[in-house]
Amino acid sequence: MSSSRTVLKPGSLLPARELTAVSGRPIAIPDPERMIHLQFRRFAGCPVCNLHLRSVVRRYDEIEAAGVREVVVFHSPAEELAEHTADLPFPLIADPGKRLYVEFGVESAPRSLLDPRVWGPIVRAVTLSAWAILRGRERGPAARPHGGRLGLPADFLIGRDGRVLAAKYGEHAYDQWSVDELLDLASHAPTPTPTREGSSSDADLT
Repeated sequence: MSSSRTVLKPGSLLPARELTAVSGRPIAIPDPERMIHLQFRRFAGCPVCNLHLRSVVRRYDEIEAAGVREVVVFHSPAEELAEHTADLPFPLIADPGKRLYVEFGVESAPRSLLDPRVWGPIVRAVTLSAWAILRGRERGPAARPHGGRLGLPADFLIGRDGRVLAAKYGEHAYDQWSVDELLDLASHAPTPTPTREGSSSDADLT
């Protein structure tokens, strides 16, 4: 982990922004009505990303009932991402220039695939993905994915006031919050305190 990169921690205050989903829908961060679970994944068609996102889809109703909105970022172009994720129920953000990855301190590193803890999930993910591709239910990833194959995942739970409530930087390609962990974090999230008009916060992005 580079000491010079940005690392967001609980309490960091994010500037308000509006992202555009692959669908064309604007996505406001923060969301004044719900917490946002901002996931940084890898490339379009990534088997381990698909394996994880299937677990999110299976329990999507629970996540929404907990007051959490899923937003998922990939470092693939929008047109490529749309071909792989049309059936997902949450907004997807294409960031081929990795602008958001840099801002949030999300890295790429050889350990994403070399860490022994990821080898089991990779075998399972590739097996499931290959079967789905053979049955015409998925498309395979590009031979040379945009942004490379060494991306690391990251998770951020963002409060309605724009503060980071929890953050996780993955140590390998399948190191992210499980749905159970996300729901537990959401259940213990503090209620944001209204800020007086004109006041400022000393929280920053470091």
